[in-house]
Amino acid sequence: MKTTFAFLFLFLTLSYSVGAQPAEKLQLTDIYDLEYVSNPQISPDGKKIVYVRNFKDIMTDQNLSNLWMVNSDGTNNRPLTTGNHVAVQPVWSHDGSKLLFKSNMQDEKMKIFLMWVDSREMYPITQTTRAPSSYSWSWNDEKIAFNMFVPEEGAKLFSMPQKPAGAEWKADPKYIDEMNYRSDGAGYVKAGHSQLFIIDAEGGSPRQLTHSAFDHGTPVFSRDDSSLIFSANLHENQEMEPLNSELYTYDLSDGTITALTDRFGPDSDPAVSKSGAGIAYIGFDDRFQGHQQSELYVIQEESEPKLLTGDLDFSVSDPQWDEKGNGVYFQYTEKGETKVGYVSLNGKTRTLVGNLGGLSLGRPYNQGDYHVSENDVIAFTLGTPEHPADLAVWNRGDVKRITHLNKDLFSYRKLGQVQEIWWKSSYDQRDVQGWIITPPDFDPSKKYPMILEIHGGPFLSYGSVFSAELQLMAAKGYVVLYANPRGSTSYGEEFANLIHHDYPNHDYEDLMSGVDAVIGKGFVDPERLFVTGGSGGGVLTAWIVGKTDRFSGAVVAKPVINWYSFVLYADNPGFFYKYWFPSKPWEDPQHYMDRSPLSYVANVTTPTMLLTGEEDYRTPIAESEQFYAALKLEGVETAMVRIPGASHGIASKPSNLIAKVAAILAWFEKHDK
Repeated sequence: MKTTFAFLFLFLTLSYSVGAQPAEKLQLTDIYDLEYVSNPQISPDGKKIVYVRNFKDIMTDQNLSNLWMVNSDGTNNRPLTTGNHVAVQPVWSHDGSKLLFKSNMQDEKMKIFLMWVDSREMYPITQTTRAPSSYSWSWNDEKIAFNMFVPEEGAKLFSMPQKPAGAEWKADPKYIDEMNYRSDGAGYVKAGHSQLFIIDAEGGSPRQLTHSAFDHGTPVFSRDDSSLIFSANLHENQEMEPLNSELYTYDLSDGTITALTDRFGPDSDPAVSKSGAGIAYIGFDDRFQGHQQSELYVIQEESEPKLLTGDLDFSVSDPQWDEKGNGVYFQYTEKGETKVGYVSLNGKTRTLVGNLGGLSLGRPYNQGDYHVSENDVIAFTLGTPEHPADLAVWNRGDVKRITHLNKDLFSYRKLGQVQEIWWKSSYDQRDVQGWIITPPDFDPSKKYPMILEIHGGPFLSYGSVFSAELQLMAAKGYVVLYANPRGSTSYGEEFANLIHHDYPNHDYEDLMSGVDAVIGKGFVDPERLFVTGGSGGGVLTAWIVGKTDRFSGAVVAKPVINWYSFVLYADNPGFFYKYWFPSKPWEDPQHYMDRSPLSYVANVTTPTMLLTGEEDYRTPIAESEQFYAALKLEGVETAMVRIPGASHGIASKPSNLIAKVAAILAWFEKHDK
């Protein structure tokens, strides 16, 4: 209770100080006013774009969305759905006359809706008790295939005796015999699996196609509509080999399932060419590396799979065929910038458009969407450091920005300026990329406090995109440094795997060299340094305070503190021990402890706050509790902020994002020298 009241005091103190700022600086409650575009879907003829317009409701603390449609030249931008609900996943029919989407607009249950584009009439084609996951049209637009979770009777070893009439007993105990019994964001896993279904486009009763004890991915129709193609891990040892998925076909005439791939490793995201001659998909040969590049393959008729992106040293995703079946579009990230590329069937690649992003409002992660029409016009989410994702169109080299969703907010809110910076790591002189955000009204002749903010993953990347969290830090007068140290993606497989079985370690020198590089510019006070990060960034923050006392305060968000306990307690033990470590914890406990920030807790003198969601099953709150107790035992000033009901994605509720930023800034303000 003391911690709760202390945090409330800090929050109110910060709210008062933020409210006292000049009105032009970004405010905490501006989080509710930020909007962004996602999942743009361009019509087959390239003339219209449907997109998801995401917004937040301050009264209900919900993330909501509606569908909008606009001509690809930017005219006639209009809503297709309205109201405070969720509408997502638009998919055009092949003839461009109809649209599928998923929404809870009718009665709070997520259903697949069909809309006639000309009249805007719509109706729900599913009335299932569970929400369908993803779906696709048949090529003749008469059928719709989807996958959906189907509950099953859970395993049961014993039964409780019948209670007397009127007696009030506690709920029956849970009997668990699955290795993966919890899932971050979903809680304790219910018995059941994702199965395949098919339904007429005119509605009716969906027909369940599969009934196996495995999960089935998004189904897409073969070009002749005779079968479905999907990805799944149908191997009996799938719990211990979680990445070993294949592509399969399901014959709609007799239910026969046939494997299209058979290599050890993941194969997923099938895309069928309009010509019917090819299937594109994403995968790699699994070598149990911490990071493995996802490659683009095609299967043509009866031939063996062909690798198309072997010369590209970046992971690719979201394959989409061109109209004639001569090549495939794909998405990838290079040096912190997400792009759309194209590869011909002979393996020649080229980049078409960059600056995809803006889907992560909290921190500056590289996340973007795109979609290609039959005449090769690309609709995409345009993201820059100045704004979250807006809608843009690429048309044979010309880029046109269509929306300016936050123009009203940013007309009276001044943002910090973002500057790219490179430096040499003191460990091995490798080049490291980062970005500096300076406060609004920045004066280079002055000295500012600085926050080092570290990304998670660890196999992820930051980029030149908008970040509400870091802009709020800059609005409080901090210079903010964020970076992509070794282990970050978008710099090639070798750079990412510098931390393979060696994380955290020399990423510390990468980050400290970045801090020194910014101090060298002359506008940062070296006596007023702060550090924070979440998930993998929380690991590195805890590692840093065990290595140096140069920071005045630290906030360790949703970290791993003890790798031994994490591997056995997180939501995918069959993955973490095998890909991030050379052996099981009890086979080499010293290796686990050498990489654990807990091992260095006796070195910590920096005032350190812990911040984690109470329902985080990816980096369970027990990790934070261990570090909190250890710091208390060592006499280090510490505090713990627990976000009720929050999973690993703390910011899934707008108020949680506000609470996170408020807590971090209040802790730093308290310890500012």
